[in-house]
Amino acid sequence: MSKSKIRNDKTCLNCRYVVENRFCPNCGQENTDTRKTFHHLFIHFFEDLTHYENAFWRTIKNLLFKPSALTKEYLSGKRLSYLAPVRLYIFISFITFLLIAIFPGEINSSEKTIEKEPIITSKNKSFQNTISVNDSVKKNQTNSKDDIQLFNFGYESVEQLDSIQKHAPESEKLSDFSYWINRKIQIVKENNTQSEIIEKFISSFTHNLPKVLFVFMPIFAFFLWLFHNKKRWYYFDHGIFTLHYFSFLLLIFLLLFLINKGLTPFSESSLVSFIQIVINFIGIGWMLYYFYPAHHRFYGESRFISFIKSSLLFFINFILVIIIISLFAIYTFINLH
Repeated sequence: MSKSKIRNDKTCLNCRYVVENRFCPNCGQENTDTRKTFHHLFIHFFEDLTHYENAFWRTIKNLLFKPSALTKEYLSGKRLSYLAPVRLYIFISFITFLLIAIFPGEINSSEKTIEKEPIITSKNKSFQNTISVNDSVKKNQTNSKDDIQLFNFGYESVEQLDSIQKHAPESEKLSDFSYWINRKIQIVKENNTQSEIIEKFISSFTHNLPKVLFVFMPIFAFFLWLFHNKKRWYYFDHGIFTLHYFSFLLLIFLLLFLINKGLTPFSESSLVSFIQIVINFIGIGWMLYYFYPAHHRFYGESRFISFIKSSLLFFINFILVIIIISLFAIYTFINLH
């Protein structure tokens, strides 16, 4: 409790309610002097930090080693002893992707040595125009219309692609969507070298991945809702379970990331490499296995039923994650500058 002096004025500064004691009975604000000394600021900060650390470490311990325990505690009403699910997820997500941004993965050294390729701009247009449309069409005639791929990386320039789309026979033209995608890809290739594309892609992908995960979580909770008793479990319950589960996944990923970054300078040692492999194996194995005991303990079903449901949910969401990540990767690539 704060030891600041109580104001003589009994009117709450926040809601103007009459305050008889230290705290306002209407809004809960402490009726103390608003001007604080540096000493009070330091003590207040220390008290808040200590309280936060107690709740934080208790939350992390349960999250890592007691699957579903946090969710059951939260839904039973025991909420002050732990971090709130949304706050926990946002905190771990922020720290994880902040550190990834600060310590990005190194691009392969062979890619770093690639000399900067000449950028094809409008200055090269005259050269590109020397390529006849008929030659461009012949280049693609080896495939039938049904065999034309959506992402045809064989084009040499945007001008060539535009010429094909404008002058080629109707049977050889791309669909509007395929043409739009290929043109976007070609623009990215012409304005960036290979190493620049990789660097920009990783940076943009990492920056926006938290948004993708945040969008996916309601979908994950929705499938939990479909697979369980609607009268016993509300969507809110599945949402809390989802927040804790995704917080766990991000936390394990963060720990593995930090451990690997810390051991990388010593990776030439066979012992360190072996330790690194063991840690990664245990971490990834725990990430994959964690959902099964968490599901069984939280929903209280028999082990067999819980295993069947968990396996189906795991498979469905794994496919969805692949699809969403793939679409997001394509979206990220075609929007590079």
